[in-house]
Amino acid sequence: MKKVAVIVLLLFVAVGVALLGLGTEGEKNADYLRVHIRANSNGEADQAVKYRVRDAVVEFLTPAVAECETKAEAMAAVKTQLPAIAAVADEVLKENGFFYGARASLRQEEFPTRVYEKETLEAGVYDALIVELGTGAGDNWWCVVYPPLCFSSGGGNIVYKSKIMEIIRKFYA
Repeated sequence: MKKVAVIVLLLFVAVGVALLGLGTEGEKNADYLRVHIRANSNGEADQAVKYRVRDAVVEFLTPAVAECETKAEAMAAVKTQLPAIAAVADEVLKENGFFYGARASLRQEEFPTRVYEKETLEAGVYDALIVELGTGAGDNWWCVVYPPLCFSSGGGNIVYKSKIMEIIRKFYA
């Protein structure tokens, strides 16, 4: 009888630990607003213009979210800018001879595990700004709008700063 009781107790502990882990991941995911720019196709020209769109969207969006101190503020700032974000992307597409258009939306999206500098974002569902170019069927580019954790790797001089890291550094200085 003692063996059965021990097994049942261990089973409850294992289930409890698993449930706590699931809750923690969801809570961690809730702290981030990601961005996902989807190219029209995997063709060389579509992939190249995706990075030009990325640079323009990030340049446009940075002032709108730079002073946001919470994810809710960042989401509200992005939401008010959705038509303008799509217009910025459309303008870059047209300047480069592409007329398939762009769409911008805020929604929840499944992301794989991704490492940004020293921060790892586990696979899961995140709130995200989605920018689709044309069909949106090509390879894509991911990053984090809030808190801004990643750095541009495809040329340009875009540098993301994290307000949270600035506060932490000031605290320890």
